[in-house]
Amino acid sequence: MDFPTIISLTEDALDLNALLAQITLPTTGAAAIFTGVVRGQTSRGSGHETDYLDYEAYQPMAEVKMRQVADEIRKKWPSIEGIVIVQRTGRLYPGMPSTAIACSSSHRDTGVFDAARYGIDRLKEIVPVWKKEIGSLGEQWIEGKYHPKPGE
Repeated sequence: MDFPTIISLTEDALDLNALLAQITLPTTGAAAIFTGVVRGQTSRGSGHETDYLDYEAYQPMAEVKMRQVADEIRKKWPSIEGIVIVQRTGRLYPGMPSTAIACSSSHRDTGVFDAARYGIDRLKEIVPVWKKEIGSLGEQWIEGKYHPKPGE
């Protein structure tokens, strides 16, 4: 059986119900969904308010790396049925979902929670998506703490 894998960079709003429907099979009994949401206030540094974030991505490479993350999930958790990895681009305001990682499986005890967590962690590590924060302190590019090693 071919299990669904949904990989997408989009400027469109995320419809979590529609994404879940795409990875729900007759055998599905569990789904874990992680959704990243734009914060209006952050405690990074001295703390400040965010008016909005501008997300950019290098689409050809981002899609390849998102597919790599999905492949890694399937290798580590063979019981995973469906996988969604979606990243928004463009201008996003506080309260808006910026990313969604979802994994489905036949039962909750098959690693579905760990697989979704792994998905967001790896997306942050190796997928070329950048965000510029615009707010009370002006504009600044926010860098992640991880930089991929050769071959990742």
